Amino acid sequence: MRFFDLDKWQEIYNALKKNKLRTFFTAFGVFWGLFMLIIMLGAGQGLNNGVNQDMGDMATNSVFMWTRRTTIPYKGFPRGRFFRFNNSDTQALKDNIPELEYIAPRLQGWGGDGNNNVVRNERTGAFTIQGDCPEYFLIDPVRVLKGRMINQLDIQEKRKIAVIGVKVFNDLFTPDEEPINQYIRIQGVYFKVVGMFESKKNSQQAEHENQQIFIPFTTLQQVYNYGDMVGWYSMTARENVPASQVEEKAKKLLKARHSVHPDDERAVGSFNVENEFRKMVNLFTGIRWLIWIVGTGTLLAGVIGVGNIMLIVVRERTKEIGIQRAIGATPASIIGQIIIESVLLTTIAGYFGLVLGVGLLEGLNYLLTQTGADSSMFTNPEIDFKMAVRALLILVVAGTLAGMIPARRAVSIKPIDALRDE
Repeated sequence: MRFFDLDKWQEIYNALKKNKLRTFFTAFGVFWGLFMLIIMLGAGQGLNNGVNQDMGDMATNSVFMWTRRTTIPYKGFPRGRFFRFNNSDTQALKDNIPELEYIAPRLQGWGGDGNNNVVRNERTGAFTIQGDCPEYFLIDPVRVLKGRMINQLDIQEKRKIAVIGVKVFNDLFTPDEEPINQYIRIQGVYFKVVGMFESKKNSQQAEHENQQIFIPFTTLQQVYNYGDMVGWYSMTARENVPASQVEEKAKKLLKARHSVHPDDERAVGSFNVENEFRKMVNLFTGIRWLIWIVGTGTLLAGVIGVGNIMLIVVRERTKEIGIQRAIGATPASIIGQIIIESVLLTTIAGYFGLVLGVGLLEGLNYLLTQTGADSSMFTNPEIDFKMAVRALLILVVAGTLAGMIPARRAVSIKPIDALRDE
């Protein structure tokens, strides 16, 4: 059968038009299956986007580490002893763990817990003061809006400079003011503002970060009289090295340096971002597979309906098929016609399901953006183009299979028996 035979297409059109209600409900099953598959895939991607945006651009192979009280007596030290990391620990970690890529010691200045600790002219505010090194912003980046971030010279020279969050700017400056090179007073000490940043994360975490003030790590040690104390570490593993390997080696080294029992699991606390990120990836992979299984099952239910209807159509057109065979129609042409009817029905219905599903997702995304209702759990529901193409390919293959059985049934009837059919 020639694919562009106008008479054949007219015949297919008339066959589908002959029973409009049956054709509609048959197509609706396919439409609904693909529509639901697109909606579920988009919703799953929206959940994935929400969780990823809540992490911002934080390195997924990072580990955070801090001290807690010991739980096991060791080398004459009692249980319940508290200890602190120090600057020499930082150098020891760099020297003894080759798998370590970045390490950033951190400290937090007191204040910002409800009591005003920052002053500029007549304005005051309570903000979190963080002492940081440049490496920290390679581990957990922020978006620089003006000026610059902390650099290595700031650390070496213990400069009194500050990088403020956008919330700090809103509270201490007027909207038309230029904050760069202005001075703010933190706990009675003046700092020059050299930059302004905005968090890359989403929701509450972003709000918390935007009201922070970053100052050089060494400056905070000096201003707050912390000596060589380190509050906690942020570190990342080198490429293709598990973060858990760095975590294990760092804990072992730090315990040895501070006379902590090797089996004391609570003395050095840690949070492995890589482990949590892997759990999240596995969760969404499972969700994606579940969506494909459920969506494809729904889609196949509609396609099976198409196959059943095509069997009925073949039964109704038995005599017509017999006439076609009697006047010379080949089995291939009969099979081709029925398969094309099946594929055409499923493809048109699927196309409308795809278009409506994508349209609904775009509309939902527009509403979320315009109303500001994006949350940390659901953001930018979308359907990947490759997934949409994959769904359509499944539909075409399924439509072909749905038409195959009725087509084989049609050519299995002998012309003489078909002509006698009533």
